[in-house]
Amino acid sequence: MPSSRREFLTYGSAGLLGAAIQAKAQASAAPEQKPDQTPNQTPGAPTAFGTAPPVGPEVTTATFAEAEKLVQFEMTPADRATAASNWRMQMAPLYERRTGPRKLALESSLAPATQWNPSLPDVPKALASGNAFVRSEDNHAPLPDSEEEIAFAPVWQLSRWIESRKLTSTRLTEIYIHRLERFDPKLHCVITLTREHALAQARQADTEIAAGKYRGPLHGIPWGAKDLLDTAGIPTTYGAEPYRNRVPERDSAVVARLNAAGAVLVAKLSLGALALNDIWFGGQTMNPWLLEEGASGSSAGPGAAVAAGLVGFAIGSETGGSIVSPSMRCGVTGLRPTYGRVARTGAMTLCWSLDKLGPMTRSVEDAILVLNAISGPDAGDVASVPSELAFNAGANVKGLRVGYFPGWMKEAPATDVDRAALETIKKLGMVPVEVAIPDWPYDSLNLILFAEGAAAFEELTLSGQLAELKAQVPDAWPNCFRQARFLSAVDFVQADRLRRKVAQEMARVFSEVDLLLVPSLRDEMLVITNNTGHPSLTFRAGFVEVSEARSDWAPDPNHPLPKFDPPRRVPHGVTLVGRLFDEGTLAQAGVALEAAFRVVGEHPSGF
Repeated sequence: MPSSRREFLTYGSAGLLGAAIQAKAQASAAPEQKPDQTPNQTPGAPTAFGTAPPVGPEVTTATFAEAEKLVQFEMTPADRATAASNWRMQMAPLYERRTGPRKLALESSLAPATQWNPSLPDVPKALASGNAFVRSEDNHAPLPDSEEEIAFAPVWQLSRWIESRKLTSTRLTEIYIHRLERFDPKLHCVITLTREHALAQARQADTEIAAGKYRGPLHGIPWGAKDLLDTAGIPTTYGAEPYRNRVPERDSAVVARLNAAGAVLVAKLSLGALALNDIWFGGQTMNPWLLEEGASGSSAGPGAAVAAGLVGFAIGSETGGSIVSPSMRCGVTGLRPTYGRVARTGAMTLCWSLDKLGPMTRSVEDAILVLNAISGPDAGDVASVPSELAFNAGANVKGLRVGYFPGWMKEAPATDVDRAALETIKKLGMVPVEVAIPDWPYDSLNLILFAEGAAAFEELTLSGQLAELKAQVPDAWPNCFRQARFLSAVDFVQADRLRRKVAQEMARVFSEVDLLLVPSLRDEMLVITNNTGHPSLTFRAGFVEVSEARSDWAPDPNHPLPKFDPPRRVPHGVTLVGRLFDEGTLAQAGVALEAAFRVVGEHPSGF
């Protein structure tokens, strides 16, 4: 047992005094100290920081002078001398967890003790009426003769054909497998094709449906998983070279729920390596509407596959725009749920307090159908919580207050499509309301993303395996994760405090409106809502012309983007942001707007 606080600090973290019980248990195994390092044993003598045995490399005032440039904090020469004098006894011992001698590995499933809760204590929950889910009515549409028309049909329509036995799951699965094989060489969106697994699931679905055991609207529907969702016995690679042979033993929570719903997994779809942008170990995933540009990321494969009619729907993930951006570029619908609604057990962790899993589909109703199936907590995800979902496809949206930022609508990245969407809101009887937020440094919140991401993949950084990733440009993860080692812990805490302040500001905004209409790629709102956990719905609202290919990557003068003359016509989407856990209202407004826009039915040529 440590005889003093000084001895405790020698072998434990000075900031983790709550771990005293563990320290007591380990003290008997601690190496004996040299006589000149023995703490003062005088009864009642106080202890002090900075009295641990010196460890780590020597540091000097010059070390601190250079390090100051990284954290933008300047000390006086006297302060530097003081800092250098006891760094090895005061701060360097805090790194023992990863530098030894009692180095401790942290398993990948271990979440931080502190977790983000987007719900504020003084803000009432958006829903209090319980779950109530009403699909659109069966339109009794005949089954098309064309396999292409079948492939591009939305899930709500496919499900009606399967339920009425006009279409079998096996036939639909074979259509999608054939299309995946045919078009993947153009798009590079498939990491693993699950042919035999899918056909077995499809045959089982047909047998159950023929016996009258219909499980619901996803029964027999083929889908694709972003390849960060664990699938038992099927590779889950994270799109990254170090994991390309990784085969999990258990299904992730979302995969298990879709299995229970009777859905058919036909492919593991591409993502930018470790969930960044659209380049993975197999190449770059391309946009079906404009094959000269990437599909955007990191849910690149889901965006491309859904847009090209290669799957009925897909599951993507978002930490800082990875559902919104590819949905925009590929012209599909992306629903990023409220943080905590969908359990992430068995999904790759990038950022514990930011990651979200959600559907990517060809219609708004499809997205809410899928969300209904995958919602719910799981013991493996400490941030997942019970939630309600109330949706009625035929709900009256008149009177809904839709907030918008007048200045944002007048400048890039807003387009005429965004401005037309605001006018459509008025025509539908919804009420536009001008809103505003303070001019704060919202991008400072990205410190949380970089720090958590670097922590999640610390072993890759320390082992040097980051060098195996295909993308090695300055804005790719390898450089970001290494740079993040030099971010200030104090600034991390301050960013976390800013996060709470921003959440309070968003609560104020949503006390005035029911929804927000925002330009999908407006940086402030992407950063804000991913940090506050608010749900968003991105869907096609029209078309724009582009004279240059778009990219998620920082400009590279040595590799200029393709230019087009005449310009190319591509889809453009708008984004609705909803109250926490109020995806039902979000989707009801989206269904009404989608019908009014009348652009959802067009498909990319050549597919």
